[in-house]
Amino acid sequence: MTATGPGRTVVLATNNAHKLVELRRLVAEAGADVTVLGLGDLPRYPEPAETERTFVGNALLKARACVAATGLPALADDSGIAVDVLNGMPGVRSARWSGPDATDATNNALLLAQLDDVEDPDRTASFEAAVALVLPDGREHTTTGRMTGRLLRAAAGEHGFGYDPLFVADGQEVSNGQLDAAAKDRISHRGQAVRAMVPVLLEELTKEPQ
Repeated sequence: MTATGPGRTVVLATNNAHKLVELRRLVAEAGADVTVLGLGDLPRYPEPAETERTFVGNALLKARACVAATGLPALADDSGIAVDVLNGMPGVRSARWSGPDATDATNNALLLAQLDDVEDPDRTASFEAAVALVLPDGREHTTTGRMTGRLLRAAAGEHGFGYDPLFVADGQEVSNGQLDAAAKDRISHRGQAVRAMVPVLLEELTKEPQ
């Protein structure tokens, strides 16, 4: 799709390889008959700093920057974990919890250290996600998803990414890191947000620009 006519192409505005795979899979599983491009399919551009204080705000920042650079509709997400006993932290800082050079391992280690003295009943948390769709003519839509659960005292499982090995969703007996992709998709915060966005995506990609 270009900025001057309708089409059925959308760009996933993330350079996170794990998230790109998951988003592409979720869009396809939700029945979106569209061409899905990753940023690796297009010239690279500077990603915006995630300066907003909400997941919705950061998702919109990323989608807007992608549209400005490519002229194509963009789908972006922002997500993270909010820990109740930490008053919602790390929240939108999840991916950068351990600093500017954060990795999944350093983020997980810091979170476990922060919760070292917290009893199991108080280790409640939620995974939250926002998905933003921005069109070249300025139309914007957002959806959200939320998954509640608790945090383990040590990582379990090698599936998923981020805090998945530390998080057990309500109604589950194993961590997200122990669930296969299909099982996680059915309950995940990002899955909820993407499924809510897909009908909007399909409708918007067939409209003439306003």
